[in-house]
Amino acid sequence: MPDIEFRRGAVSPPIVTPFDADGDVDADALAGHVGALVDAGLDGMVPCGTTGEFASLTDAERRTVVETTVEAADGRVPVIAGAADTTVSGALDRLRAADAAGADAGLVTLPYYHNSTAPAGQRAFLDAVADETPLPLFLYDIPSTVGEPIDPDVLAAVAERESVVGLKDTSGDISAIDVAVARTPEEFTVFQGVDALLYPSASLGVDGGIHALSQVIPEAFVALGEALRAGDDDRALALHRRAIAPLFDRCGDHGFAPVARVAAAHRGFIPDPRVRPPLTLPGEPAREEIAADVDAALDVV
Repeated sequence: MPDIEFRRGAVSPPIVTPFDADGDVDADALAGHVGALVDAGLDGMVPCGTTGEFASLTDAERRTVVETTVEAADGRVPVIAGAADTTVSGALDRLRAADAAGADAGLVTLPYYHNSTAPAGQRAFLDAVADETPLPLFLYDIPSTVGEPIDPDVLAAVAERESVVGLKDTSGDISAIDVAVARTPEEFTVFQGVDALLYPSASLGVDGGIHALSQVIPEAFVALGEALRAGDDDRALALHRRAIAPLFDRCGDHGFAPVARVAAAHRGFIPDPRVRPPLTLPGEPAREEIAADVDAALDVV
């Protein structure tokens, strides 16, 4: 497996999937968004993640999204393609498609809808995917949507495999990410997945984060990474509290994909914030509040 290395404090966005007025994937808008984010200094791109509404995309659309992202990134940053599925064969099909599109790594969850009945079931699923993946594999722990967390013993065992190179922890449990760092090899990459926990997790040894809001206020996340690398705790804390946390709270009210889309449209990164059902966009008063939080965050930077 090829090596994928990230600097300390690295941040990559799970990019939204822009839709046009007909509700179709807007590949041109996606390419422009990716290009702007790479230019802004972010460290990677993550298409077909939760914020990208992967579960609302057809297989053909998912291929288009990954291909467009790879082309727009143009080798300047790694592309970690979401490949979540409820079956081993489905996850491997998505990983093979991502590999064919030129992605650098894949991101897989445990099966959603039907959960394991014991940790051995988790281990069997992840081992089966790791056995045949054509790409380096990042595990994605997101119990709020999958229905269960990755068992710590399973994580520790699977992290020893050559094909499994990292973790995105979106459990929201700071103690879980502490355990993840402590029980995985030093070269294993641990990303915080909750935007408002990147700064608090830095002292635990996380390598960086995969954060939805980094695609709407990339300046704040790039500055936070720089502050962490420089040991400037005052600067890092100010960015955390005054730039990132207030906008993160809006996500709790309205959802990450809707807030990220509204904020990205406010910045001019995408032309249309529309989502697909069952998601809905916040009303106009909430959109104005989101825009105000974005502007305030940029003032902090």
